[in-house]
Amino acid sequence: MKDEISKAPGSAGDVPNLKDFDRRLRDEAHEDLADIVADEPSSKTQIIAIYGKGGIGKSFTLANLSHMMAEQGKRVLLIGCDPKSDTTSLLFGGKACPTIIETSTKKKLAGEEVKIGDVCFKRGGVFAMELGGPEVGRGCGGRGIIHGFELLEKLGFHDWDFDYVLLDFLGDVVCGGFGLPIARDMAQKVILVGSNDLQSLYVANNVCSAVEYFRKLGGNVGVAGLVINKDDGSGEAQAFAEAAGIPVLASIPQDDDLRKKSANYQIVGTEKSPWGSLFAELGLNVADAPPIRPAPLDQDGLLALFDGSDTGAGVTLEPATDEDMRGPDAAPKVSLEVIYDDV
Repeated sequence: MKDEISKAPGSAGDVPNLKDFDRRLRDEAHEDLADIVADEPSSKTQIIAIYGKGGIGKSFTLANLSHMMAEQGKRVLLIGCDPKSDTTSLLFGGKACPTIIETSTKKKLAGEEVKIGDVCFKRGGVFAMELGGPEVGRGCGGRGIIHGFELLEKLGFHDWDFDYVLLDFLGDVVCGGFGLPIARDMAQKVILVGSNDLQSLYVANNVCSAVEYFRKLGGNVGVAGLVINKDDGSGEAQAFAEAAGIPVLASIPQDDDLRKKSANYQIVGTEKSPWGSLFAELGLNVADAPPIRPAPLDQDGLLALFDGSDTGAGVTLEPATDEDMRGPDAAPKVSLEVIYDDV
């Protein structure tokens, strides 16, 4: 910094010219950090966080996407970051994968160390694991995610050699643990999974808001795009993507064949499946899509994507009164306020 301060013209000795330096500092302070173009990542591994409303089909999308990427010759690691621990169930034919947190607890009680073979399993070229979380009512799910990643680091996470690491995150929860990839720049980009319904797009928009917030603080994570699942062709998800300035990476149709295969834990993200070309294209789009700074919508903008009759357009907020709250049979409340007569 000392070298950046020039000497004032006509000054004697080492008197610095602080006016120019002060101007440069002010210019930097007013610069939007979100518009600064980040350097290309030095690591070849793409870490991608996938967010979406619970039940929207993230696990279905990720299991088939990861399987197809492996068929395309990529080394893929799939990590479930949802306390339900259901990310890998489709990949493993419905079998429950031992979670990292549960295994760590058992090993610690037995005085043993966790080994990679205790928590990571593979099928079809895909390596997969579940972070897990506390049982209902027995702890913080977000804290469980943070603890799970701490254990991954002890297992050598940063030394692993993969082309893609896919992180399946619950989008409904806004606490710090579930926002870890965005808040701490753990991922290079985010993929959203949504459908043509208000609640799933509300969650997707919330994630866009989180990305925008941390971009303003100097973060580098961007949104790569939206995967429309159970697409019935009504167009709201497509309209949301256009309004938020993000691309649609794939539209997975609302199809009874897909529903049945998913319910029976059958992989369709393979060249042998009639749905293989859809997931092959999605795999290529995910690989090539750059992280984009999104433009999240406000509440009115989100509601405007839908027919007013579906969202209650025209409803006005009527303020309640104290009498409303106390009921029609409540006795008048005597005021203790002192009122002075006018003089």
